[in-house]
Amino acid sequence: MNALVVALAATLSLTVSTQRAQAATVTVQAESYAAQSGVALEATADMGGGQNAAFLADGDWMRFDNVDLGTAGRLTVSARIASAVGSGTVELRTGSLTGPLLAVIPVAPTGGWQNWATRETEVSSHPTGSQTVFAVLRGTGSGDFVNINWFSFVGEGGGAAPGWVPVDQAKWNAQLSQFRAMTPAAVPGHVVRVPEFNATCTYSHSKPDDPIVLPGLPGASHMHSFFGNKSTDAFSTTQSLLTNKPTSCTPAEDLSAYWIPSLYEGDKAVEAEGMIVYYGSRLPDPSATVPFPEGFRMIAGDAKAQTPTPAGSTGQYWCSGEGGEIGRSADGNWPVCAPKAHLTHQLVFPDCWDGKNLDSPDHKSHVAFTYDGKCSGAYPVAIPNLSFVVSYPTSGSSAGFRLASGMASSIHGDFFNAWDNAALGHRVKDCITQKAKCNSAGTF
Repeated sequence: MNALVVALAATLSLTVSTQRAQAATVTVQAESYAAQSGVALEATADMGGGQNAAFLADGDWMRFDNVDLGTAGRLTVSARIASAVGSGTVELRTGSLTGPLLAVIPVAPTGGWQNWATRETEVSSHPTGSQTVFAVLRGTGSGDFVNINWFSFVGEGGGAAPGWVPVDQAKWNAQLSQFRAMTPAAVPGHVVRVPEFNATCTYSHSKPDDPIVLPGLPGASHMHSFFGNKSTDAFSTTQSLLTNKPTSCTPAEDLSAYWIPSLYEGDKAVEAEGMIVYYGSRLPDPSATVPFPEGFRMIAGDAKAQTPTPAGSTGQYWCSGEGGEIGRSADGNWPVCAPKAHLTHQLVFPDCWDGKNLDSPDHKSHVAFTYDGKCSGAYPVAIPNLSFVVSYPTSGSSAGFRLASGMASSIHGDFFNAWDNAALGHRVKDCITQKAKCNSAGTF
């Protein structure tokens, strides 16, 4: 992120992502206007919280300075809106209230003044770089007709960037409708109020395959240890995972694939005695958390990271069990565990989603870690906070270990969602949104 972008973000309360190659992604919060007419602010019930521009009627307007529209090429312009009655449009113009028309966002009722929906349009040509953008409201009647939470401008540098997998909005909306219609189960009084459920998995198989990073290329990856769906290989797709039912995980409704680089002690592979996949939340208020969309995938960690991990390093392996860590390997990068303790690792995944893509070119840019306890800006959708906890039946020695990807710092994990939508939805509804600790069966 260059200094200019940082400065603009600080000045205008913009949320900026520069993770797409050849692309600019800028989210402009409606309340960050530099000037306005007819606009009021109110607390929003939309994901991410904060304020929204409210009581907007025909002729009202907002001005936003220094909005970076990126380079020439296709630009996706979105507005987060809510409307109880009325209809009209939001005109986005550059330079002045009557300047060149950048985009027009249609407005129709969404079911309430705090029932939020994202409306978007694409433009093939636009001014580039930093621009003054006016949002001008055009209502068909005389009353208030829309609230606005934010605008988003996503450029793709003149062509569709490879590797982005857009979510099927119709299928996602149907999944969301099913989820929101679910009645949460009553939480007994004795239940620990921690937002959490899990899938408990055993080792399934190993292959030098990676259906997310290297799809269709068997043998092209380093060796991976797979958990969950027993059919997982380089050719796996959402449909193949949903079709092939055998899984090494409990519950059986979780047909997802989980994998990590294989661990070696000398030349011998050491397979984990088990993996617990936790689905939780780090958000102070997890009530807005929604299930993963079908076919969603992401990666945590960095297979290319090859740095020492001495005692005290962040995210390092540790010893679980009686006696804990009793020393370090000769190179200092691995713990040596007491005889009754086992080598263990926990890998944590991002918990906020852009709401638009099932995958991205680096398999990370469609998700982000929350840094302030909220999911907002370019990543407004709260998803379950996934983590792998893996334990190996070994205490280690001064010789240490190695991963198929290299040093301990290269630990990474892959998640390819193939849950039954209803089973996942009920667990998110009952356990996460209600802050109630559940088991693998999804019960309390």
